[in-house]
Amino acid sequence: MFKGSKLNSILFGTCPVCHGESMYKEDNPYKLNAVFKMHDRCSKCGTKYKMEPSFFFGAMYVSYGLGVAFSVASFIITHFMIGMDAMNSFYIITAVLVILMPIIIRLSRNIWINLFFNYKGDNQV
Repeated sequence: MFKGSKLNSILFGTCPVCHGESMYKEDNPYKLNAVFKMHDRCSKCGTKYKMEPSFFFGAMYVSYGLGVAFSVASFIITHFMIGMDAMNSFYIITAVLVILMPIIIRLSRNIWINLFFNYKGDNQV
């Protein structure tokens, strides 16, 4: 759908260089025992996903930003649009962050790796 854009790789977790396959061994992020398990390399273009040990520690900063964004969005929706009081909004924010934790983990890793790689197309790899 968005092949050739970083958005494709970020949303679907595909290889940032060729968009040919998923970086993750398990596509479902809610299988919590496999949420962090990634292939070492892309089978299509050979891109090494972990360029160095602890490469994805930087994704924690992205994860923090995503968590804040989801929290602010949840607060605006519950407090200003629905009209809940601050305490109930806080409970909703907590529930949203717990429920979306696996998605936030995957999205932060996808965003982080896409900062370092660019799409090269099928015939340029």
